[in-house]
Amino acid sequence: MQIIFDLAVLQPYRCYWVPAVAAPIRDWAGAPGCRRGARFLIDATNFHPGHKHFPAFDSRAECLRWIMVHRLDISDHAPDAAITAARLDAWMLGLDGT
Repeated sequence: MQIIFDLAVLQPYRCYWVPAVAAPIRDWAGAPGCRRGARFLIDATNFHPGHKHFPAFDSRAECLRWIMVHRLDISDHAPDAAITAARLDAWMLGLDGT
């Protein structure tokens, strides 16, 4: 796992997996003021939905393992939302289905 502070450090030929979540309702408690369906990554330092300091993994299994280890903290900060392991490239293009 590596925590990403800047997208420039990512290698373009590698596939990265990230924990992702979509807001289940408008003005969701996890991200006040957002619209329903707004997509977020999970911050690796405080487990809040956001777009900075997210963990990136080499495999989907590693990402799912991290989600399971931190599921209570994540669910506290992202209530009522399904947390998924998403391919970062597809997520950035909106093709992941989150």
